[in-house]
Parts: sequence; structure tokens; C-alpha cells
Amino acid sequence: DIAHIHALFSPIISAAAIVCRQQKLPYIFRPLGTLDPADLKKKKRLKQLYVAIIERQNLAGAAAIHFTSDQEAKISERFGVSTPDLVIPLGVIPPQSSFKNICSQLEIPKDVPLVLFMSRIDPKKGLNLLIPALEKLLGIGYKFHFVLAGTNPQDPDYEQKIISQIQNSPLRSHTTITGFVTGELKVSLLQAADLFVLPSYYENFGIAVAEAMVAGVPVVISDQVHICQQIRDSESGWVGATDVQALIELLQEALQNPAERQRRGLNAQKYALENFSWDAIARQTIQTYQKILANKLI
Repeated sequence: DIAHIHALFSPIISAAAIVCRQQKLPYIFRPLGTLDPADLKKKKRLKQLYVAIIERQNLAGAAAIHFTSDQEAKISERFGVSTPDLVIPLGVIPPQSSFKNICSQLEIPKDVPLVLFMSRIDPKKGLNLLIPALEKLLGIGYKFHFVLAGTNPQDPDYEQKIISQIQNSPLRSHTTITGFVTGELKVSLLQAADLFVLPSYYENFGIAVAEAMVAGVPVVISDQVHICQQIRDSESGWVGATDVQALIELLQEALQNPAERQRRGLNAQKYALENFSWDAIARQTIQTYQKILANKLI
């Protein structure tokens, strides 16, 4: 009855949209960040040609363009088409209540705040901001333990560069590097964390942030993570610029205020359960499909 197509600039995806138009089947495009100006700079000329020949017509023929945040919708390129926007966030599953003592297993001290980075180790994630910020905080006497959880099979050289940077830093004795985590290990780290940090240069949503929130962890993120306004409005954490000094100031405020961390963590969990649950998102998605099939404007 309807097609929900994910991503752009792929021959298979483009062919699917063309077939939908030929069959008069309504379809929704979810760009997955591919319409962000920063992403469009990659292979720019090739994408411009692709848009001119194929993708502009595909976007124009869609019933809606599905974004996962208001900010993603605001900054995304439309190539002159007037297709309606549809904003539906991504969903997360609340972690199981059972808690295994991950701190003892990984020899993480329990008497200092656990600062967690759990994401792909990629240049866009802002580790070049986070590592010097943590080094500075350590140097002026702040106590914490940093957990770096993630990997990057597509760019192992960058991953090794980050690991080497930490191993040759004063952070070394205050850091645990886990590699990729999933399942019980992932849940346990989220439940043990006192702060979740993601100072990305760009995130069209930030699913890792939502996962931390639903686990009750306050977040420290950049204003380029596109659910940043929800974090501000719900007081679920701290938001700042993609700048080392700005990140230092946010982390200082968070680390020296355990009661405020707890308050914002509870806010984060409440907001995530109300807005990022799959039940709520499924209902919203079904309602959208019904409106499109009834030929009603979104």
C-alpha cells in the first residue's frame, strides 16, 4: 500500500522510488542524513549530477520526507522541491533492570564518576574535543573514569590513532577501552555510567544519546547533535558548542554537581520513555501512513 524508502544516492534506492512512481504507489523518503549540507560535500560533483538526473524527481514525487528531528529537517537540502516534511524520531528499548557489576569486571573504580563515550570511533564524533577536554580536567584536579566503548572497522587507522593518543596521555590510567559493546555489556555500561558524552560535529538524530537517556543517564552533547533542543527543553543534560573550552565548562558543571546529574538523568529517562518508545513511534507512523493513503496533507 505504501513504501518507506531509507537513504538516497543509491542506485537500488533510486530504482525503488522510480518503480513506486510508475506503479502510482505512494512512498516516503527517509534521507538518513544524506541531505545534510555537510554530507553533501562528500563527492559533491557526483551528487550534484545524480540529483539533476535522478534524485530531484524522486524527492519531488515522494508523499513526504521523513526526518528524525526538527533540526535535521531545518538544515537539510531540498533541491528546490516542496515535498512535505515528516518528523518522527527513532526509537529505543528500555534496558533490562538486571544489573551485573560491570565496574568490578572491567576494574573501573566505583568512587569516581564514570564518563561514558559509546559510539563509533569516527572523526565526526568529536573525540578530538573530548580527549583534550578530559586531559585538562584531570590536570586541574577533577576525578573521573573515562570509558571509551566503540570501534570503526571502516577506518581502523583512525581508531588506532585515538587509542594511541589515550595510551600516551595522562588519561591512560583513568581510561578503560572496551572496543565494540553489545547486549548485556552495553546495558551494564549504560546503567553504570554517571555521564554520557557525545560532542559530535554532526548527528541527524543521535540514537546513542537516546539509549543513554532511556537508561537514566544525563548527557553532555554538542549543539550539532540534532536532538539537542529536546535535551535543553527537558533539562536532560548539557548542550554546548563544538569547542574544547565549551566542553570543559559543561563537564565541569556536570562533574561537580552529583545531585544535578541525578535530576537531569531522571528527566532524561522520563523524556525518552514518553517520546522515544517504539510503541509511540509506531502509532505515529501508522497514523501518517493512513493520512497519506487517504490523500490528506500531513
